[in-house]
Amino acid sequence: MKLISGSMLYDAVHCPHRVSMDVFEDPGLRDDPSPFLEMLWEQGWNHEFEVIDRLGDGVLNLFSLEAAEKEVRTLEAIKNKVPLIYAGRIRHDDLVGEPDLLFLRGDAYIAGDIKSGSGFDGDESSGKLKRHYAVQVAHYTNILELLNFSDGRKSAVILDGGHNEVPYLLADPQGVRNKTTWWTLYLETLQYIRQLLDRSETSKAALSAQCGHCHWRRRCEDVLREVDDLTLIAELGRAKRDLMFASFPNVASLATSDPADYIKGSKTSFPGIGPDTLQKFQARAILLKLPDAKPYFREPVELPSSEVEVFFDIEDDPMRGMCYLHGFVERRGGVNATERYIACVALEPTPAEEERAFRDAWTYLMGLGGEARVYYYSKYERTAWKKLAERYPGVCSVGEVEALFSEEWMVDLLYGVVSKTEWPTNNRSIKTLAKYLGFRWRDSNPSGAASIEWYNQWVETGSAEVRQRILDYNEDDCRATRVLLDGLRTIAKN
Repeated sequence: MKLISGSMLYDAVHCPHRVSMDVFEDPGLRDDPSPFLEMLWEQGWNHEFEVIDRLGDGVLNLFSLEAAEKEVRTLEAIKNKVPLIYAGRIRHDDLVGEPDLLFLRGDAYIAGDIKSGSGFDGDESSGKLKRHYAVQVAHYTNILELLNFSDGRKSAVILDGGHNEVPYLLADPQGVRNKTTWWTLYLETLQYIRQLLDRSETSKAALSAQCGHCHWRRRCEDVLREVDDLTLIAELGRAKRDLMFASFPNVASLATSDPADYIKGSKTSFPGIGPDTLQKFQARAILLKLPDAKPYFREPVELPSSEVEVFFDIEDDPMRGMCYLHGFVERRGGVNATERYIACVALEPTPAEEERAFRDAWTYLMGLGGEARVYYYSKYERTAWKKLAERYPGVCSVGEVEALFSEEWMVDLLYGVVSKTEWPTNNRSIKTLAKYLGFRWRDSNPSGAASIEWYNQWVETGSAEVRQRILDYNEDDCRATRVLLDGLRTIAKN
């Protein structure tokens, strides 16, 4: 009997195929974990241990025990009404769970997990729970109910990175529009995993943003390219692929199709996929299959020149909640030889240094006086600066940040320009597009995740070499934005 764990539920929300691969595929084909993942694991454990220390001497700590003994000791502790159990193990039939915490509330137990990030999905004010957290703690809650250790209220707790206790009320609907409860989501996910494990259901790989740190990434990418999978098309994910698969089993079949055959009025043969979206995917499929395909604009876009052009990118560490670097590459007269890099860096992971770096960056942009055009990629910089303004109102207000990013001379290349183009690429990330245009980062492993790991090294060691690696990476990100702008101008002329 294959046991179903909480981590399998967690993974299934992101990628059900990972569950199948972990159970049935040769583990020797896995990728080695990246330094970033290893850092996350280490920081996660350190955070857990810090939380347990904060909870004091009343915690029964079973962390160091082997699985079998841990299970026995957990059951003994529950029967003896131990108030708080850390790293226990509970099991019923094919279900097994290792909740970080088991809290005694009244005469029953509820499960809790310790997370180093936020307990909410996106902005905390939304109150929206994270799906992968919800199914994981629902799994522990289900086992407690089956063992008659729960009060039946279907509630659990996430202790987040700020040491806040976030209630997960699993009988509640997932949202205003989605009335399906979190508990139903869990039961549906559990049923699907059982079907995967008994081979009555199969899963397929899909290319997505979640693939970046998965240990099956290279294996799945090889398979996807071999079968010419639809998820190789930018923004066409697993759900849309599955809807379209019977009609279009691969990119080539979509590229050679006539979308009109699948359009009737304002709808298509595929629920949730409108005519415009279907035609967009078909155009992207054609680009992927044409040997000499070139990017193009779908509609005219103005890209006026300016004597001063600034390319802007930030670096932050979500584990610390720290925005530590605001980088700018300034170019004059459109001449690359005039470029200079300005880095506003927090020299220590402290609020005072974060505020100083933010103030320096704000002062720099305000000093441009609207005479330059500033280019950045996606809404991330705007969102990060709004959060910084909330923390440090002495630098500027949230309203001032909103006003700045609303200025005509502040240009979001992704949403303002690239969104009106088509490219023969699998995604629209700045790294993919800049590399397509011939740009190369100096670092052999350029990624936002890697930069977080480098920053962690710098904080721990103070290494000047690591600090320079971070600065070089950020400068290259800024220059990649410049390469993209120049490339877009060339495409617009053709």
